[in-house]
Amino acid sequence: MTRLPAAKRREQLLACAAKLFAEKGYARATTAQLAKSAGVTEPIIYRHFKSKRELFVALIERAGRETIAQWTKHLRGSDDPAERLRLLLGENPMVSAEGRDAYRVMLQAITQVHEDDIQRAIEKHMHSLHQFLAAEIRRAQEEHKLTRRFEAELIAWLLIDIGMGYGVLTALGVRGHGASKGGGHVQELISRVLTGPRHPGNDKA
Repeated sequence: MTRLPAAKRREQLLACAAKLFAEKGYARATTAQLAKSAGVTEPIIYRHFKSKRELFVALIERAGRETIAQWTKHLRGSDDPAERLRLLLGENPMVSAEGRDAYRVMLQAITQVHEDDIQRAIEKHMHSLHQFLAAEIRRAQEEHKLTRRFEAELIAWLLIDIGMGYGVLTALGVRGHGASKGGGHVQELISRVLTGPRHPGNDKA
């Protein structure tokens, strides 16, 4: 067993837990399986997390931080508010390689939300994503790149609601969802509804 600094060991355990829970389910996965996957003993896990539920909460919190970090990185170098929104629409963490395991674990929280700490973690996570999106939408509205007919906060919730639905159908393996026979896709539809065609002069529609 390689000795790691506490912060790195904690992150390693969370990364292993995300994969394990996504594969086996939170309820069925055991700390013994997690220890084997991480190459540590079970007591090491309990040095960092008092219980499997505490680890689950930490995963939810980690997913929120990583999503915002990924969005921030993806937007780097783009100053046009409309383009930034288009980029965000293409960065659904529920279907990205970086985020899908954590979000599939989070979907399992549906059966655990009666636990106050899990409920609080989910709410904090969603509100942090909403705050980030609303700020981007507000900026686009202020620069007249997006309709001001609807409040930024409401549009942000709409994007989260649609993104979650798309992510769930992807996780369920529903083939062909979100696309038309003509080659259209909901991502482009939402983008055009919010910001208009990317190249108005060259748009085929």
